[in-house]
Amino acid sequence: MTPQSASQAARDIAALAPIIPVLVVEKAEQAAPLAEALVAGGLPALEVTLRTPAALDVIREMAKVPGGIVGAGTLLTPEDVRAAKEAGATFGVSPGATDILLDACEAEDLPLLPGAATASEAMRLFERGYDMLKFFPASAAGGAPLLKGIGAPIPQVSFCPTGGISMKNAHEYLSLPNVICAGGSWVAPADAVNAGDWARIEELAREAAALKR
Repeated sequence: MTPQSASQAARDIAALAPIIPVLVVEKAEQAAPLAEALVAGGLPALEVTLRTPAALDVIREMAKVPGGIVGAGTLLTPEDVRAAKEAGATFGVSPGATDILLDACEAEDLPLLPGAATASEAMRLFERGYDMLKFFPASAAGGAPLLKGIGAPIPQVSFCPTGGISMKNAHEYLSLPNVICAGGSWVAPADAVNAGDWARIEELAREAAALKR
């Protein structure tokens, strides 16, 4: 997979809904009902972060849910990429980008949202062929004003800002012309997941899916 085709595939996934849920799931048995609730609420693209021992099993279970498109977040190494692809991930997300990680994703035909937080990082990735990036950590790096500033001289590059995004400030990002979607964890709060309150999660997803871009 070339960087250009990988980036186009990532862009297509990002365009499916205004929010990509960023999920930290502790138990594999929570995977299917969580994915079903989010998909039913209108959020089909799901990012499962590789931050828990259960993450790969969670990806395997979510990959079986009709209508869901499951990706692996927090990709750091080629081993992460191979394990995520084997588990059924159809896209990847990384907090930053290294040549080794990009090489691995291209070799495994795994579309990637590589992370960038500065104009130089965005330019370097664009030079390689990536024009759909993750802006991370969004709030800590400068928020919507910084992303708007980057967009003026580099309009060719689009972003999925992640980090500190909430229902209250999502519109600030989604209103920018260089933002396709945003990543957010608020649609699957830990207390609701642990309580099995899938109806609440579906409602939160529905609200997020209705956000305007």
